[in-house]
Amino acid sequence: MPGTFLHEGERLRDAVMRSLRAKAGISGLRPRQLHVFDSPARDDRGWVLSVAHVGVVRVERLPASENLRLTPISRLPALKYDHREIVGFAVDAVRADYLTAPDPADLLESPFTIRQLRLLHEAVLGESLVPDTFRRAMLPHLRATGRVRAEGRGRPAELFERG
Repeated sequence: MPGTFLHEGERLRDAVMRSLRAKAGISGLRPRQLHVFDSPARDDRGWVLSVAHVGVVRVERLPASENLRLTPISRLPALKYDHREIVGFAVDAVRADYLTAPDPADLLESPFTIRQLRLLHEAVLGESLVPDTFRRAMLPHLRATGRVRAEGRGRPAELFERG
């Protein structure tokens, strides 16, 4: 959750990318603008606007760094200012994306099984999903590859790609 102040003459997008690179060692992401937090009382240093951005990335794409600490949403440490609200807003936005699309952040490698997709959705949404209901909801958004993958016992699982 790195933040920064704009440098004179700097574009907001450039500041976001600079902050990610300098503070977290992350490059190559395309975060999207999420929301402007502008309450005059949100920061005790004065009236500071925050333009929050959100980016979803596979954990293996994150560099090993002492400046980068991953924390489950359910165990956030104490955060300054209104940063807990900002994190909550971002989580809600990502969860909303996953309610309407199979894998909008491309976290799964293609091809994937419906089970892999459901487990991803359960991780993002933070809740268990009914397998049959999930399958019916996702199938119209997927394209069958005609291939299968054997995983454990039982019949091989059909493989899909994003539709």
